[in-house]
Amino acid sequence: MNSNSVALVTGASRGLGRAIALSLARRGHRVVVNYAHSTTDAAVTVEQCRAAGAEVLEVLADVCDPAAVRTMIAQVESHFGPVEVLVNNATGPQPMLPLEDYTWADFQNQLDFFVKAPVLLMQSTLAKMKRARAGRVIMIGSEVVDLGNANFSAYVAAKGAMIGLTRAWATEFGPWNITVNLVAPGWIPVERHAGTNPNVLAAYARALPLGHLGAPVDVGETVAFLAGSSAQFITGQCLNVNGGNTF
Repeated sequence: MNSNSVALVTGASRGLGRAIALSLARRGHRVVVNYAHSTTDAAVTVEQCRAAGAEVLEVLADVCDPAAVRTMIAQVESHFGPVEVLVNNATGPQPMLPLEDYTWADFQNQLDFFVKAPVLLMQSTLAKMKRARAGRVIMIGSEVVDLGNANFSAYVAAKGAMIGLTRAWATEFGPWNITVNLVAPGWIPVERHAGTNPNVLAAYARALPLGHLGAPVDVGETVAFLAGSSAQFITGQCLNVNGGNTF
């Protein structure tokens, strides 16, 4: 894609989403910062992206709501033009429970973020990507699909479904030069991990082949690569960004 492509990052108010938005901004993309709750956090992301020299649009929208997604895409198209790079990053609470304590609503909530939201966003942007015969779609998955973390089955199952979407869409949309890939981060501490026992983090880091934790920018830079012209022949792939923590 061109360096000034319109890039929509969902869940970009903080954490990995902020890092992704900033990496895209540094490469000259016009960045759409989507968020669902914290206007204060989103404003920080916007400020950082503008400081990097990017044009930025901030949009409040629940990406699990069909009407909200349609309204957001209309806003983006009115302000910048069609979405050319779509980063499905938004997430919500991630309960860790033994299976006996889960309800179906817990599973449905994860599926809403990791299946429903990408489907709604893809359906709202696909026609114009096809018309342009170009597009980049990047899913943010997780290493948990490979590791099968205990007491995390709702999250693991939904993140696994993202791999299915990635591979099916890469095949389906390839004829229009639309690439679809997934970035699977390891445990990279962000705001949601505040209060984690430092000994637990240290033990995780020691077990990695690289011997240290990753940073949000590691994910941001990987997404920016997949969004760029150097990745034009890469599609249907799942790229782990986890310091080698794979089987």
